[in-house]
Amino acid sequence: MTDETWKTIEQLRQWLDEKDNATPEQARLLRLLKIQEEVGEVAQAAMGAVAANPRKGRSHMWTDVENELCDVILSSMVALATLTPDAAGVFQKRVDIIAERSLAPQGSA
Repeated sequence: MTDETWKTIEQLRQWLDEKDNATPEQARLLRLLKIQEEVGEVAQAAMGAVAANPRKGRSHMWTDVENELCDVILSSMVALATLTPDAAGVFQKRVDIIAERSLAPQGSA
């Protein structure tokens, strides 16, 4: 992720803080719940892309799934930025841990 991306995420977090009437504790909770809402939209789009609901047929395209996945990522980033002022650092540290654990040569971990 670029610094510019995280700057945009911080601007979105600030915008949300200014626009909603939630207390800081409520904002944290609501932003975590927003992730679940967006995950549900991914599922809905994926089901629509494969015409899993006979009543609705093919109601979505795979580009809809891509967009909904982006919304999950964005919502997660805003939620993380709501929890910590060092969201970029926390995220990078986690990426590094997962990469080290997952990409380490066999037998060395």
